[in-house]
Amino acid sequence: MLLNRPKQLNALSTELMDELATALKELDADEAIRAIVIGGSERAFAAGADIDELSRATPIDLYYQRRMDRWEEIRALWTPLVAAVSGYCLGGGCELALTCDVVIASETAQFGQPETNLGIIPGAGGTQRWTRVAGKAIAMDVILSGRFLSAREALAAGLVSRVVAKEVWLDEAKRVAQAIAAKGPVGIRLAKEAVDRAYESSLTLGLEYERRALYLAFASEDAREGLKAFLEKRPPDFQGR
Repeated sequence: MLLNRPKQLNALSTELMDELATALKELDADEAIRAIVIGGSERAFAAGADIDELSRATPIDLYYQRRMDRWEEIRALWTPLVAAVSGYCLGGGCELALTCDVVIASETAQFGQPETNLGIIPGAGGTQRWTRVAGKAIAMDVILSGRFLSAREALAAGLVSRVVAKEVWLDEAKRVAQAIAAKGPVGIRLAKEAVDRAYESSLTLGLEYERRALYLAFASEDAREGLKAFLEKRPPDFQGR
């Protein structure tokens, strides 16, 4: 799935966010879809919010548009999301990438939260996710000074999963999604939830959740098939049950 507002560098307007959330929820409901790639163009994944739209909005407009509900809907998806990032990944675009489960970045990618340049702050998770992923020092630097991180800097900070040559950024994201999709869907979904739990809670609660998720995965037909296929030295045929 590619964002396609080239003149606006894929700025995340209300309309685009509505369409994105709707499309993702439809894919998420399809049992045949086991991983989803979200990308932009070679020049920009997404350069932030639609500033023209934002400049004309009132606080009440923002409240009634319920834009933040779209972010929660994306965050709640079961299907793993792979972000394919090339070029600018700024503001809301960076927050969208951070909402994904795996981020594949072109060597040309740049990550940042320039909202303070406009007298506002990140509002779709930027202050929270940057701090949890990269730590307070980098989060403060990026958000307060408006500094952009290169792809390699973002990899070192923990925002990015892999950095690849600019020619293969989308192909590599597709390959990662295909590798995820080849695994048992029950185990993948439970593993995704367990990692998210680690990200959001204490070690004790995370370990307790992991154990319960393991038992649930072990009770699935996919687990029986995976173990049997391994012993029989053949590819498993996972059914998502």
